[in-house]
Amino acid sequence: MEFSTAVVFCLALLCFMYWKKSRPNNFPPGPLTLPIIGNLLQISFSSFLKDLQKLSEVYGPVYSIYLGLTPAVVVRGFKEVLVTQGIEFADRPQNRLTNLISTNKGLVAAAYGLSWKEHRRFTLSTLRTFGLGKKSMQEKILEESEHLIYELNNHKDSLLEPHFVLDNAVSNIICSVVFGRRYDYHDSTLRNVLYYVHENMKLASSIWAQLYNTFGFIHYLPLPHRKIFQNLEIIFGFLRSILEEHKRSRLPGEPRDFIDCYLEELSKDNRKTTFGEDSLFFCVTDLFVAGTETTSASLQWGLLYMIMFPEIQEKCREEIDRVLGTRDHLEYEDRENMTYTQAVLQEVQRFASVVPLGVPHSTIKDVQLHDFTIPKGTLIITDLSSVHYDETHWKYPHEFNPENFLNEEGELLKIESFLPFSAGPRVCLGENLARMEIFLFFTAMLQHFEFHLPDPTCRPDFTPVFGLTQAPKQFKMKLVPRRQT
Repeated sequence: MEFSTAVVFCLALLCFMYWKKSRPNNFPPGPLTLPIIGNLLQISFSSFLKDLQKLSEVYGPVYSIYLGLTPAVVVRGFKEVLVTQGIEFADRPQNRLTNLISTNKGLVAAAYGLSWKEHRRFTLSTLRTFGLGKKSMQEKILEESEHLIYELNNHKDSLLEPHFVLDNAVSNIICSVVFGRRYDYHDSTLRNVLYYVHENMKLASSIWAQLYNTFGFIHYLPLPHRKIFQNLEIIFGFLRSILEEHKRSRLPGEPRDFIDCYLEELSKDNRKTTFGEDSLFFCVTDLFVAGTETTSASLQWGLLYMIMFPEIQEKCREEIDRVLGTRDHLEYEDRENMTYTQAVLQEVQRFASVVPLGVPHSTIKDVQLHDFTIPKGTLIITDLSSVHYDETHWKYPHEFNPENFLNEEGELLKIESFLPFSAGPRVCLGENLARMEIFLFFTAMLQHFEFHLPDPTCRPDFTPVFGLTQAPKQFKMKLVPRRQT
């Protein structure tokens, strides 16, 4: 009896010492952690944002949690982490899952350093070569809009789930730039690959991903994290086949797309460069995934809000008709005369908060943040959704209302707390492309159709599907053509 009591006492003492010593000196406060698993059992990954908000109410806007053995600092409402101190917080955390997905290469998860800088610079330059910010990119999107409208028109006599057609339309833009091709809306190959991409975006932010990062030995156990690996094999296989085809068919000096430009760069005799075939593969992966996921989700939310708020939909359509006049289509520069529609699209991005936590950051050195010391390599979670619902910044923070972006004269407001593409050194490099796609696709759809609820008495479920991005649950809508399409 005395021995068992001593064992219990020692275990209790060890747990107490762990709790006392688990946080470094002057580290942000947070809830007590359990040995090994940290706070994983105290957080629901299906309501992660709500749990982060509740913890903030207790510990303040800067606090810490432990994801297994990994300390993480959650920052709510402090833009300086991304901008003023952007370089110090510009690194990316490295763990088992990110190393498996990207091996610290590419554009999204790569560490802040020479390789990342060179690849970001090259990618921006190449995207501009193929139309980013130019008339030629607009023409690509307008051409794809015609395919989108044609496909929507095929569903005018039935209810439509817009998820797949919007996915296809958006993906075709980035595919045309990166792969040099587009895919038919009934192409099962692309549809299946995008399905696995979306599934991995959810799984990567699940508790199973965190458990895998904490307990590497479960790699081969038949648990849900295995689905991530299976999906990656399919996604990677699809992309590798495209790369191999480009190697066989490209003509030196005549690049057709991003892949050809990169292969051209590899053919140069420059041993100082950080370029390589592995880096090419992960750049292509990042562009394909990031170039589809967030823009498609934003358009899905846009249609969902339009069917829920028909008066806003009609007001957008009146503005579209007024600016359009007798022309066949709007152009991106027309947005300057469409303040209400711009306000609606920005409100979609604010209220939906498609990338609520951004991509995780990490400190490149020991950093002072207000009264706290954050050690080098600490995982930083930037809760962007917190500034999107901050009651001090918005007229109507908790409701969908375009007036959040308009002054009393109906002029568009520029609000610094609006961060749909993050900010600072790691700001989304596809921001301009995404803005152009969202505007042109959205206005084209409203130009040609009215969108309605299938049943006016049945309200859709607005609970988002939480993952690295937040998309709406798949929903159906009724289309009414406005003119011959």
